[in-house]
Amino acid sequence: MANEDKKDFNAMLHDNKDMPKFQTITDQKSIEKYGGNKMFFAPPIDYDQVMKKIPYGKVITVGKIREYFAKLNGADFTEPITAGIFVSIVAWASDQRSENKTPYWRTLKANGELNAKYPEGIKVQKEKLEAEGHTIIQKGRKNIRYYVKDYENSLFDLK
Repeated sequence: MANEDKKDFNAMLHDNKDMPKFQTITDQKSIEKYGGNKMFFAPPIDYDQVMKKIPYGKVITVGKIREYFAKLNGADFTEPITAGIFVSIVAWASDQRSENKTPYWRTLKANGELNAKYPEGIKVQKEKLEAEGHTIIQKGRKNIRYYVKDYENSLFDLK
């Protein structure tokens, strides 16, 4: 995102944009990729509520949150693009609040990857995760990425 200092992320967090909603997709490649045609859109505040459930020392991935919303709402899958955007909105909204913070740093990208789009980027997420006992590893030579080592062992189960 750009111009984060000029945006009111808490207002964005509470703008449901006519969500939750469902959409039926007809593109065969997408149906095969996502395992069905019933796509769910969760509003930003729902991501905030789920991300607040992740306890100290545990992590979750955006994909696991998407699976949870799909299952909870009887959909085949939750729309991935808005999911990524809404997770970032949650992080920035929390960063703008002085209280009732959301532990956004515990929400990882696929395969346990840290999210460079969070406030202050990888640096702060890495520090917060290490403070909770996680080991962060670096992969790549040119396109360097950071991951929580063995993140699967620390995944929080949304029931």
